[in-house]
Amino acid sequence: MFLKAQLPWNVILSPESLEKGGLMLQRSIIIRLLDDFAVKKATKDLGYYLAVTTLERIGEGKVRQHTGDVLFPVVFSALTFKICKGEILQGVVHKVLKHGVFLRCGPVESLYLSNVKMPDYRYVPGENPYFLNDKMSKIGKDVVVRVVVIGTKWLEAQREFQALVSLEGDYLGPVSSEI
Repeated sequence: MFLKAQLPWNVILSPESLEKGGLMLQRSIIIRLLDDFAVKKATKDLGYYLAVTTLERIGEGKVRQHTGDVLFPVVFSALTFKICKGEILQGVVHKVLKHGVFLRCGPVESLYLSNVKMPDYRYVPGENPYFLNDKMSKIGKDVVVRVVVIGTKWLEAQREFQALVSLEGDYLGPVSSEI
């Protein structure tokens, strides 16, 4: 789900990037904030950082003793994406294995759909393997699949989430591209 959060952050600027003009200073702070925000990627509590929406407040700069850098406390609003147990998602299959498939959904790269959680589907091996059910519904590479999240895991070292998903429920499975 998408979340809107208000976050405090510390932006550190080197003395070389400081300008006399107020607008240029604000621009430097915003550029540094966006760079730092992009590197952070995700947190366990808020999920994946997607976008800074508004800059609420820039505090008074404090000069650091040994480096001469200036630290500006800022408060901003941001849009984040976090997957939750019970949530319905649509993902694109990017890897097909004998025991299940991996899907991508937005910034989440590792949604795993086990063959145990695909009732009535059977594995069809070959150069381009896929899963097929009796109604000829196919789950293979690049197919969009609607799934329900049954569990999530936060990986601190990679700063990303993994999720276990299922097709057990109403209106879940491959999504038709026809309108």
